[in-house]
Amino acid sequence: MNLIGYRRDPEGIHPPLDSPSYGSTRLRHPGERLVLLPHGLTEITGPLLGSGRVTKTDSDLTLREPLGQRVILHGRVLDGDGRAVPDALVEIWQANAAGRYLHNADRWPAPLDPGFDGVGRALTDSRGRYRFLTIKPGAYPWRNHHNAWRPAHIHFSVFGMAFTQRLVTQMYFPDDPLLPHDPIFNAVPDERARGRMVARFDLAVTEPNWALAFEFDIVLRGRDKTPEHR
Repeated sequence: MNLIGYRRDPEGIHPPLDSPSYGSTRLRHPGERLVLLPHGLTEITGPLLGSGRVTKTDSDLTLREPLGQRVILHGRVLDGDGRAVPDALVEIWQANAAGRYLHNADRWPAPLDPGFDGVGRALTDSRGRYRFLTIKPGAYPWRNHHNAWRPAHIHFSVFGMAFTQRLVTQMYFPDDPLLPHDPIFNAVPDERARGRMVARFDLAVTEPNWALAFEFDIVLRGRDKTPEHR
């Protein structure tokens, strides 16, 4: 079997498995040292999704006219050498404009939106580009500490050219006053790495009288990798 070594990311890009200020990490991380396994051909060949499995409307979360500020999310998926990753599956999920998820476990008293289910997906084009039309999510409370609120954010899952090239992260909006107070965002040790999770406002792509635009590039490997952020 042809085995491929696993290239580890530099220290500081990802949050430590045990982040004391983010309370639930103590229940999630393994108690033993991780074992790095070499990759074989099974892990580095695929997924092959095909354009027919993802439709153009899958990336438009506003088809049922949800409440909230429309936003265009766009960017590129890149490998560790800055090359475009075509045909990458990009999936997003998020809260609605009131900060509530369409999930049975989300019970805080914010209204659900019958026009918004909060999930979408897209395939990158030949230049690694993706695009979503959605609404800006609201902040919401969580029980990590006294008066704890999560900043507005959108969850991303990206599959590259193989299942081992999966990245799960969160995208935040610029100038959010809750970012300095959020233990999940600040669990990433390196300030520059944290900055790579914050989208850039893009006036050039903003559509007049319709939607603001934000750019968010995703790097799957290497020094400039987008942090893992679940």
